[in-house]
Amino acid sequence: MTMARNKNDKGTVYSTDQGTMCPDCGMPVSECNCSSIEDIPDKNSKVKITRETKGRKGKGVTVITGLPLATSDLKPLAKKLKQKCGTGGAVKNRTIEIQGDHRGSLVAELKKLGFNV
Repeated sequence: MTMARNKNDKGTVYSTDQGTMCPDCGMPVSECNCSSIEDIPDKNSKVKITRETKGRKGKGVTVITGLPLATSDLKPLAKKLKQKCGTGGAVKNRTIEIQGDHRGSLVAELKKLGFNV
């Protein structure tokens, strides 16, 4: 019995021999030159903190962009920042969104953590 392959299936995701595989070219991540591999800003890049209301029915959120961290490291940082501000938030498209206007406290906290804000 053969299983029907899902049209969205890109093939091998992880190999015990080679580790994580690139979803586009199928090569090991260490040998891949595709643009699908996460683009992390360099350590000296400036972190930007802005306030946005667009598309949120007038509710303001503080948006943090340009963090020199991998996506897997953004969630723990977001959790720490949300706890610091006592509010909710989310990680979307390599940005951290914190509900409300907390620019002042977030600048101080990120500087304390060693980021160039």
